[in-house]
Amino acid sequence: MTDKDIVIKRADDKEFILETIKLSPALVEFASDTLKNDKEVMIEAIKKDAGTLEFASDNLKNDKDLLLLAVKQKGWVACYASDRLKKDKDVILEAVKNDGQVLYYASSKLRDDKEVVLEAIKNKPIIIKYASKRLRSDKEIALEVLKRNKKCATYLTKEIKEDEDIQKILKEE
Repeated sequence: MTDKDIVIKRADDKEFILETIKLSPALVEFASDTLKNDKEVMIEAIKKDAGTLEFASDNLKNDKDLLLLAVKQKGWVACYASDRLKKDKDVILEAVKNDGQVLYYASSKLRDDKEVVLEAIKNKPIIIKYASKRLRSDKEIALEVLKRNKKCATYLTKEIKEDEDIQKILKEE
């Protein structure tokens, strides 16, 4: 009998699931729907492995505290957030600090938020391609992108690439 089989047989046993999570957090996948909707259970799983957010109930994927706990560890898990929390600046800002790629999942409003975009490009400059056109034309953003990777100039607007300071940077070896 595998660990998975054992967990499935005891999927409604909260104490058993909490003990199991300590050893192998991914086994929360086989807990009952009731326990996947239990905040205490999912907090324990997420503390051990933020990726277990995938298995949380839709209700808990809409819980800001739980999402913040998860994205502080692994920003990419913001992809599991509810639509409401993908629009939440606190959640997305925390997530992009760990993984700029999360900007892809952010609402259009947050893709047009300078603070969020600046944080995202600090660790993933190519993500500028998902920023709003307004921010792809912003000089401060452009300078930050080019400081990290000049090849990402492709995603900046034509207008900003014509800026004298930007031109100097692009011509440098």
